[in-house]
Parts: sequence; structure tokens; C-alpha cells
Amino acid sequence: MASPAIKFEPQTTPSAISSRAGLLKDRLLSITPEICYERAELITESYKETEGMPIILRRAKALEKILQKMIIRIQPDELIVGNHTPKPRSSPIFPEFSFGWIEAEFDRLAQRAGDVFLISDECKEKLSAVFKYWQGKTTQEYAANLMPADAKAAQANGVFTVGNYFFLGVGHICVDYGMVLQKGYLGIKADVLKEKLKLDLTKPEDLKKSQFLQAVEIACDAAISFAARFADEAEKQAQTETNAQRKQELLAIAENCRKVPANPAQTFYESLQSFWFVQLIIQLESNGHSISPGRFDMYMYPYYKKDIMSGKLTQEQAMELIECLWVKFNEINKVRDEASTKAFGGYPMFQNLIVGGQTADGRDSTNELSYLCLDATENVRLPQPSLSIRFHQGTPQKFLIKSSEVAALGLGMPAMYNDHVIIPSLAARGVSLEDARDYCVIGCVEPQKGGKTEGWHDAAFFSLAKCLELALHDGVDPISGVQLGLKTGTLATMATFEEVMDAYRKQIEYFVKLLVISNNCCDIAHGSICPLPLLSSMVQDCVVKGKSLQEGGAHYNFTGPQGVGVANVGDALVALKKLVYDEGVISRTTLADALNSNWAGFETERQIMLNQAPKFGNDDDAADELARLAARIYCEEVEKYTNPRGGQFQAGLYPVSANVPLGAVVGALPDGRFSGTPLADGVSPVSGRDIKGPTAAAKSVAKLDHEIASNGTLFNQKFLPNALRGEAGLGNLAALIRSYFSLGGLHVQFNVISKETLEEAQRNPEQYRGLVVRVAGYSAFFTSLDKSLQEDIIARTEHDF
Repeated sequence: MASPAIKFEPQTTPSAISSRAGLLKDRLLSITPEICYERAELITESYKETEGMPIILRRAKALEKILQKMIIRIQPDELIVGNHTPKPRSSPIFPEFSFGWIEAEFDRLAQRAGDVFLISDECKEKLSAVFKYWQGKTTQEYAANLMPADAKAAQANGVFTVGNYFFLGVGHICVDYGMVLQKGYLGIKADVLKEKLKLDLTKPEDLKKSQFLQAVEIACDAAISFAARFADEAEKQAQTETNAQRKQELLAIAENCRKVPANPAQTFYESLQSFWFVQLIIQLESNGHSISPGRFDMYMYPYYKKDIMSGKLTQEQAMELIECLWVKFNEINKVRDEASTKAFGGYPMFQNLIVGGQTADGRDSTNELSYLCLDATENVRLPQPSLSIRFHQGTPQKFLIKSSEVAALGLGMPAMYNDHVIIPSLAARGVSLEDARDYCVIGCVEPQKGGKTEGWHDAAFFSLAKCLELALHDGVDPISGVQLGLKTGTLATMATFEEVMDAYRKQIEYFVKLLVISNNCCDIAHGSICPLPLLSSMVQDCVVKGKSLQEGGAHYNFTGPQGVGVANVGDALVALKKLVYDEGVISRTTLADALNSNWAGFETERQIMLNQAPKFGNDDDAADELARLAARIYCEEVEKYTNPRGGQFQAGLYPVSANVPLGAVVGALPDGRFSGTPLADGVSPVSGRDIKGPTAAAKSVAKLDHEIASNGTLFNQKFLPNALRGEAGLGNLAALIRSYFSLGGLHVQFNVISKETLEEAQRNPEQYRGLVVRVAGYSAFFTSLDKSLQEDIIARTEHDF
């Protein structure tokens, strides 16, 4: 709190959301998201005013204009302030990245099956006028002009997609929140001044550095002035406020906003407000999502502990503040194109906040705030922040049980991560041991050292299943008839299983190369025309190097594309090996005909392939080894390449929820799968095929080489609610987690909900508006999802102990 004289009275009941946070939550849920034109107009005005200036200065001046002129709001009952748009849950537009898709979809935004946005006629007119300026100036167009035709063809036919960074901002980062809390933006400006004094402007490289440092100064000043606007607004509201308690709250808000984020935070309340301004402004500078708070319980704990020890703050007051912040996370929203909503719908923002784990010297870091974050998620029950926990052998059993209790609520949170796999995997990529121990998780499941890394996580979705399909069809896409890949032969001409594996490997090699080219085209585009000075100022080494993140300023630089369809390829390969090549149950020509006809007229053969071969997810070495090999081939190929920022490519194995749309463009596979059906979710077994229980499924997944997939792996499990009831159920879940992690699993998360509840929510969505489920590496409101995603969640195997 700001001082002992300025207090707010918490409105809490034990183990329930505070009445204040409850009011904020109810108000939030009553809002239908809208499209907001304000930011698009302001950035366009700024760009017209700064024609001819260096791009880094234009970006800084644009942020300054946005923060100076955008409408600000302090809502009733708020304790932490700062708005993304005039109306909560609405989405700004970022025309500097792309705009054609949204203009084409104006009239469908309110009719979409998922992620609906209202848009007024006035908004359409204003945006259409703005978009005329941006023709030929976007990162999308720049990247597209760099990409070769064969890379575009591979994307158009579903081998891979780089859509996130092709159309939108990069995001996927955790800045050094602790640095801002300790220094404030005035402290960052002081660091900039020190670097400016070292420059010799006769050197071309220093001349460019000077422009970057000047841009950082402008951006920091803009952030400070933005907070001051909220201080002014709070004081203005206090002058006419008749409720004495609210008047004191507004004065406390004003005092906080005068102090932070300009200066170091002194109290827990100030630290939360400073944190929120950082979190908010990053998402006004760019529309890259997955702006992840990282190790919140580590950098916030000193402020919490100090105030608790001094008596300035009670745990009850702290909990109400945290709950208010948790609601605030859900105000930030982003519109995506209609196709993307099928890949990751539910208005996701992927703001991953992680608690627990280890200190830099290897001691357990779990603290009181770690538990309060779990309590806040339990109480608020909203999709954001995307709460995660870190696990190691020294994790207290009490903390693991508490995490299991929250998981049993059915929110899909917390997701759980294994220090004993992630720390070595990061160290193998050149991250120091101390930094690796201090990792956080970005977006869905991507580990990195917060505040020092530009990871370009989630850089592409790469279909392993499509590569296998092309390997069996001489590189020809059977759906489009286009010669996409290399001529490696057809299933009918491959005399041995080794030939199949060789063809798969060659297709992977060919398409990974095209993926790397495509990613690097996008990387160059962002570095050339959309550098982000404020974001860069909060990541270590950028100020010292005098470079933006987008130009390689970060200490660690990576690009992380993810492979999709691990279990499908494993199941298909083991079926081929056993039933076609080893035992000759079905001939190659017969199976080729069956695949080409999508099993029409071959149901007997389909049942044989489906039921007489082992399946990944049942602790069967034959299937598990081929899934491991198929994934490893991809990961090893990816890590051969480097990016324009001087960093290495590193693979991940997770789909967000792109397994649904990617599956739609993959034909029939030898495991009995029909054409067009969803691919397996992450490294999870194919839905319904893990029939030997949750432990067997976990053992199969643990056999994959998680360490080489250092950009993250994703394992979803679904439990019937009754399975986790009571002390015994929670104990069983905790034991499963410990066992899975001891075997080498990297990540696991749980949906705890019945099929019947989900089907009822489909039938009566208005009665289930608050139903939160785990989609992929994120949670979302079930009723906001496209039906294809809903069906994919319903189809997942339901486990019991």
C-alpha cells in the first residue's frame, strides 16, 4: 500500500473471491468484445508526422503518441489501473503488421463460430481509411516479398505455417520485470545516459546505437507520462467522490501512479501497479501475444514480505490486490483472423505466470506468495493469467498437493513443468546454469530465461503427419495434387520399411529448410521495419549493445518452431512396420489404394490397421520407439539452423491447438485415421487410443526425447472429476506427476471435466459462460471456442485411477 494513512478495506471471505474482485469479474464477463480503431488512427497519425526519420525513432514516437492520446479509464472499484482500450476485452488494431485479413472479415467478425467481436459501421469506415496509408508498408508484405515460391506453396498446402509472425507481432517474451520494479524507467534512462557517453558518433555503428538509445529515452518518458495521466484521472475522480472509502482508494491510486513505473517500487501495492503498467504497455507497443509475467512469486516476494513484516499489509489485503490483478489480465484481448481462431480460439493471450521451482544456486524457491497465486487462481477462476508451476525433487509435498487441488477444479491450471529436464535442456543450448535454473515459461509451454531472451517461440506449426503423407506419395500432396516435396517414391514401390523411414527423413529435411527460410524472412521483416524500443529496454544486453530485440540485442536468441502429430506418425509407422512389412497382413498396394480412397471400400483393412498394431500411449516400446524416432528426426533437423539475430533454431513439440486445422489438410494415414480428422494434441496419444490408463500414457510420453525439444513439449491428460475427489484422489494425482517427471517428462496439464458437462455446455452455452477448460497450452472459456476445438476436447480420453 502507498502509506499507512491511505488504506483500502478488503472485502474477502475465506477460500472465495473477494466481493470487489467478484464485481470486477462479473462486469468483465458481461462484456462482448469489440474492435477498437483508436490505436490504428493514432499510430497512422504519428507515422505521417515522422516520415523520413529512422525507423527506431518512428516506433518510439508512435508509442509516445498512443500513450499520450488514447482514452484512459479508471473503472469503479478498481485498485490497479490501466486500460488496453476504452472498453475492457476489446481489441486494438495494429496495421503496421498486417490489415488485409481484417478488412476482408469486417462483416463476419460478429458471426464467427468462435472469438466473436462486434464492430460498428463507424469503426469499419475509420479503419478502412487508415489502411490506405499502410498499403505496401507492413511486415507481412515485406516478409512475403522475401519468401521463395516453394516456401509459400508448402504453407498454402498445410505442411507448415508461420502465420503468427507473418501477420502479427512477435511477443512470446518475459521481460525483466524485477529490473523495472527495482530501477523504474528513470533508472533505465540513467543506464541509457551512461551508454550514450561511451559513443563515438564518427563510428557508423555508434551512430546507429545513438538512435536506438534516443528511442528508448522517448519510450520510457512516454510510459512515465502515461502513468501520470492515470494519477491525474484518479485525483479528478477523488474530488467528486462522495464515498469516503473509495475517495481514499482513488488517492492511493494517484499516489502509486505518480511514483511508478517512473521510480523504484517501495511497497507491494506499488509493485503490482508498476508491473501492470509494464504488462499493459508492452501490448500497446505491439500485438505480439504471450507476454508472460514469468517468475512472479520471485520478483514480487520481497515487496510482499517487507509489507507483511512491517504491518503495512495483511495477507487478506494482499489476496484482494492479487485477485484484482488476476481479473485485470483478462481485460487484454486480441483479434485474429478467422482461420487462426480455429487453431487457437477462446480469446487466448497466453500470459504465462509461473511459481515455485529453484533459486539460481539450486535451492527450493517456493514461498508464501507461490501459494497465494494458486489461491487467487482458485478464487477468480478466469483463463488469465495462465498459471504454471515448476517441479523439482525438493518441491514441498504441500505445494504439489495444493497445485493438485487447483488442478482438480477443472480450470486446466496449473500446468506443471519439470526442472530436471528443462534446466539441462537449456544448458545444452548455451544458457548458463544459473540462468537455466531461473527459467520461466512463455506462452504455452516454452522455457526460457526471463529478461535475457528473445526466443521467437511458437515460430511455426510444422506437420510431421503431412511429411509422412508426402513420403508415402512421392512428394505429391494427395489432397491438392501438387508436387510439394521431393520425389522419394510411393508406398507401393517401397520394398522395405527402411525405405519408408528414409523417405520420411528426406521430406522432413526438405520442408524444415523451407520453414527456416520462411521464419527468417519474417525475422528480417520485424527487425527492419518494426523494432520495439520500450520492449527492448527491458531485456538485458539491448541497452548495452545499442540494439533492439528484433536486431539481436538480447543476451540469448532462439527461434522455436514446433512439430505437430507425433503420435499420429508413431502409430502410422508401427502399423506399417508390423502389419505390412514384418507380417504381410496387408500388401503395400492394397494399403496405398485404401489411403487414396480414404478407406472407402476398405473398412476391413482399416480395422486391422487400427486394432492389430500397437498404439502410442500404452507403454508399448514398439509404438513408443517409432514415435520417439519420428519426433527426434524433426528436432535434429531444426537445430542445424541459425536465425538473423545470431541465435539457434530449437524445436518444440506442441500444437497450441493447430492440431485441428492441420489435421484438416492431411489425408488418410496407415494407422486407420480418416482424412481431415484432428491430429494428436501435442505429445499426447491420439484421442481414445491410450486405453491402459493414465500411468501407461505418461510412461509412453516420457520415452520421447524431451531435452532435445528444448522449445517445449505439451502433454494433456483428461480426468473424470470423481477420480480426483478427496485426499486419495489428490494423492494419486501428485504421485502420477512425480512418477512422470522422474521418468523424464517435461510438462503435463489436466482437464478435469466430464464429457457430459462439455456436451451440455455446447447445447446451453448461456448457462456455461464461465466454464474454463484447458485447450492446449492455455485455458479458455469453452463456449467461446470454435466447435471443432470443442469436439477435439470432448474426444480426449477420460482417465480414472
